[in-house]
This record gives sequence, C-alpha cells and structure tokens, in this order.
Amino acid sequence: MDFFERQDRARRSTKWLVLYFVAAVVCIIAGIYLVFAGIFLRDQFQRNGPAALWNLQMFLGVAGGTCLIVLFGSLFKMAELRRGGAAVAEMLGGTKISPNTDDADERRLLNVVEEMALASGTAVPPVYLLPDEGGINAFAAGFAPNDAVIGVTRGCVKILSRDELQGVIAHEFSHILNGDMRMNLRLMGVIFGILCLAVIGRVLLYSTSRRAYYLGARNDNRGGNPLPFIGLALIVIGSIGVFFGRLIQAAVSRQREFLADASAVQFTRNPDGIAGALKKIGGLREGSRLHSPHASEASHMFFGNGLGSSFLGLMATHPPLIDRIKAIDPNFDGEFPQIAGITSGTASPLVSQMVDTGAMPPPMPRRVSRASVSAREVLHTTGVPKATHLEASTAWRDSLPDELLSAIRDPARAPMVIFGLLLDNDETIREKQLSAIASGLSADARATTENLRAVTSDLAPTARLPLLELTIPALRELSPEDYRQFRAVARQLIEADRQVDLFEYALEKCLDRHLAPAFEGRRRDVIQYYSMAPLMEDVARVLALLTRLGHKDPEAAGRAYAEAIVSLGANPANCPAPPERESGLRQVDEALNKLAHTVPIIKKRFLQAAAHAVASDGELAPREAEMLRAIADAVDCPIPPFIDLHRVTDEEQTEDQS
Repeated sequence: MDFFERQDRARRSTKWLVLYFVAAVVCIIAGIYLVFAGIFLRDQFQRNGPAALWNLQMFLGVAGGTCLIVLFGSLFKMAELRRGGAAVAEMLGGTKISPNTDDADERRLLNVVEEMALASGTAVPPVYLLPDEGGINAFAAGFAPNDAVIGVTRGCVKILSRDELQGVIAHEFSHILNGDMRMNLRLMGVIFGILCLAVIGRVLLYSTSRRAYYLGARNDNRGGNPLPFIGLALIVIGSIGVFFGRLIQAAVSRQREFLADASAVQFTRNPDGIAGALKKIGGLREGSRLHSPHASEASHMFFGNGLGSSFLGLMATHPPLIDRIKAIDPNFDGEFPQIAGITSGTASPLVSQMVDTGAMPPPMPRRVSRASVSAREVLHTTGVPKATHLEASTAWRDSLPDELLSAIRDPARAPMVIFGLLLDNDETIREKQLSAIASGLSADARATTENLRAVTSDLAPTARLPLLELTIPALRELSPEDYRQFRAVARQLIEADRQVDLFEYALEKCLDRHLAPAFEGRRRDVIQYYSMAPLMEDVARVLALLTRLGHKDPEAAGRAYAEAIVSLGANPANCPAPPERESGLRQVDEALNKLAHTVPIIKKRFLQAAAHAVASDGELAPREAEMLRAIADAVDCPIPPFIDLHRVTDEEQTEDQS
C-alpha cells in the first residue's frame, strides 16, 4: 500500500466514523425516550399497557432535541479545533518549544524532528512539550502536513535515549504522512458531541440541590420534581455515548498503530529504537498515562495508551504493548525493564549519550551532481521516506555552518536567510534588492542579509528548498506585523528583475502554504474533484511547463509531454500541449490550486504524469527536482529529497563525469 492508497483509506474511513456516530445517537435517543416515557406516560402505561408508551410527538421532540444537542456540541468542539494541531497541544497543557532554545533536551528533540521533516520532504512542524506529564507519550495533530504539530511529554524527552526518541518521532511522522490527523480531529469533535448529554445530566442533577429537592419529593402535593431524575438518567444514558466514543476511538486507532510502528522501523532502519521506547513504557510506573483532564478526548492520537488499562481491553485505543513489541522484536520475552521516573537534577539519557560517547555528526555521503530517477521511483518515495533519506538529510543539516544554523532558528534573522536566497547574481539588481531590504526593514537587516548570502551562496541548488523548510518554525514565531513586512520585502526582491524564475515561484508557493494559514486565517483543502476529466486542461498546463523546463530541444519536450499524457490514459492528439503563453507560472499556480482539492488517487495520477515529464530522460536536474518537489508540496504530497543536497565541487564533478 503506497502513500496515496493510505491517504485514500484514511479519507474513506470517515464513512465508518459516520456509521458509528449514527449508531451512538440512535441508542442515546432510544434511551432518553424510554426515560421520558417512564416519567410522563406512567399513568397511561398503568391504564392501557405497553402500547401507551409510544407517543410520536414525544419521540420527535426527544429525537430532535438530542440531535440538536449532539450537533451543537460537535460543532462547538470542531470550531475550537479550527486552529488545528496547536489547539490540541495547548488543550493538553503543551507549551511550544522555541526554535532557538538553548535547553539541551529540547534542542535534541528539535534536531530529531528537523531530521525527520527534511527526510520526508515536509516543512518542520512546531513542537510542543507537555511539561507536567511524566509518562512516555507523544502525538501528532493537525488537518494536513502543512499545519501539523508534534507533542511530546516531559517523560518522553527525559527518559528515552536519542534512538528511542527518534523511533517515537518517526512513528508520529507516519501518522502525518498517512493522513490520519484530519480523521483524528474530526473524531474529537464527534466524541465531544456524544458526551454533551452526560454534561447536561450533571447540571440537571446538581442544579436543584440548593433548593433542597430530592428524588421523589412532592411540591405542594402536585407531583415530584423530575429534573434530578432526568439528570441522573442523562448521566447514565450519557455513558452510552462514552461507550460508543471509546469504541470509535479503538476502532479507528488500534490497527493504525501497528502500521505506524512498522513505518517507523522502515524510516529509521533501527527496530531497537521504537521497541526500546515501548519496553520503557512497560517498565515505567506511569507508563504512557497522561493526567490532563482532556486526555480522554485525544487518547486515540497518542503514541501509547494515555488512559491506562480498560475493561478487558475492549475499548483500549492501542494494541497491548507486548503485541506491539513482538511485531518489531519477535524474540521479546515479555519482561519489561524497571525504569525509574523523572527525578530533579538527573541528566536525561539524551545528554548522557552525547557526553559519554562523544557522538559526532554522521559522515557526509558521497556527493554527485545529478541523480538518475524514474517516474516510478518518484511515486514510490512520495510520503514514504527511507533510512537513506534520513541519513543524507541528517548529514547535510549537520554540515551547515554554525552561523547559518543559528540564523535559521532565530526569528529575528530567519527572514534574512530567505532574503539571502533571493539575492540576484547581477550586481545592479542585487543592489536594488538590498536597498529594498534597508528601506523596508533596516540597515542592520541589509547587513545581516549580505553576511548570510556569503554562506548560502555556497549551497547546492537542491539545498535551497530544504533550507527554507528549516526556517519555517522560526518564521512562524514572527509577529503579525513582522510577517507582513517580511512578505512585502520578499515580494519586492522577487519582482526586482521584473520576472519570476522557477525557484522564486517555488519559494513563494512554499511560504504561502506553510505560513499564510497561521497569519492570514486557515485555508483548508476541501475535496471538490473526484475525476481527472474536468482538470485535464489544468494538468496539461503543468506538464507543458515541466517538459519545457527539462528539455531544451522542442522535439524532446514534445515526446516527454506525450509520454506524460499517455501515462494518464489519454491520447496526446486529443490533449495537445498548450502554448507557452498559456502555460506560464501564473496559469500553473491556478492549476495547482485546483489539484490541491482532489482525491488522493487523482493526485497520484497527476504526480505520476509530472514525474514522467521531468524524468523521461532518466535524469533529474536540480531545477527539475526543485520544481517537482514544490509542485508535490502544493498538493500535499511530500517528496523526500532524491538528489544529494551537498555542494558539488569542480573536482568531484570531473570525477563523476569520468
């Protein structure tokens, strides 16, 4: 099962969520109706028997009222979660870790997240620490990869070794890439709606206590007060909602945990990492339990069972620990190591590991100027990063100069990193751009940009987008006013030469996807297209641009375009390549905005055709790779880096050619 099939399965699983939801509401309506019938139709029942318990008007009132309460509760919670993963993290008591933190544990956690993001081709997500949680747990939350967050408990950071922490984070990235997060947020809204009746029941039960009502009391001999009884009944009936809510969480979550564990092993190529984390959960007194009052709402999102044991394991949101460990380590004997909890003043295993072993960055892989790649390879790696991607990305990140690493993590200097990437090689245009920085921001910003330009100019072209991805967390920390100034200056730099090249387009598209939702209001991709037919003209524009990009010879470009169209099952004669004036960056941008609103299978076919367009000759040039990754990111299909990120020296280029 590839990335697109998993995304489609996650989308279709919403149907099961709807089915469970309807079943829960029907059972709740039936239970509430029986309570009301027992209270208000008691006399008719005594006179006329069981048939008197049916009253259509009462049933419609109960059903309508129940549906309104559940619907209102669900809509309220979904509105509360509109901010995506950040709302979940803050609800659970998380605090965002600053991108330029100087805390050793937090820095190593962010390093691991950065490595995973680079290797998977996604922007680095914000990371939240749950400081009051001593258990070992983590979660990923969001509507899509571009608004995902990672949450980690303090126990996870303090107790796990670096390899174990890497295994946990790889597990969470699997949920990000498999499309599980959107379903998880919807599930939180649904469950809250179901539980609203129990909340109303508690209000009714206790609201009359101040007036000294009690069950069965008489008021001026005119009958008992039914509110406490109704409240108690709603609490009991609300337990139906709790039961169904837990069943829904278990049904949605349990099987996906095995898949995420397997994906983490494939990603890190280190089964001992995630298996070790699971074993430590088993040996720790607190295990993976969370103490947040909202833990039950989000229990299906966690790496480990956040609620402790449940009755017979029927409603457990996670498979048993032993089963998960044995799926990774078949030789596990079932004995968990005894793990001490967090104690103040104790260095975490992360720090100890670095100090004791003197760990150094992994050696840089051999650098090459181009990569041989096929369309099938591109699709095979989309959303499915491998250990080789992780190794290469980690080596590249660790090879960056300290000055540049410090800048990309500092919100005050991260915009200047982007400005440095946009500076033109032409001295006249570059001076115009630097003047725009000075007038739009300050003379210090201009000087910082020039200094960083001296560092970034030494990077390979294929390293520019990954560098941008690393700056995203710091750019998210900008104030709204600073963000507006940053975007305004960036647009001035792009327009300084009165034309937009492919890298500038890719950079602007990436900033828009990953920053605009946070500063300009959330824009969610809602599926609007289920067929390729109404999009063929848009697809043709993108393919025409890509084939012109990858082939200087018009005949070769024509053959590549025809091959890409054939891969879609269409006839090139019926879908000719549009002229250059109709397939520029503006038209391509409009086309990508439409393609972002398609079902996963359509995205798969489109990216397959795009890969044919740029890789028909078996080679992927840096600018082809840059554009293909930008296009994939625009439709939420992250492609891991498949071209080496390191600078190519003349000596190595000669060696490769020989």
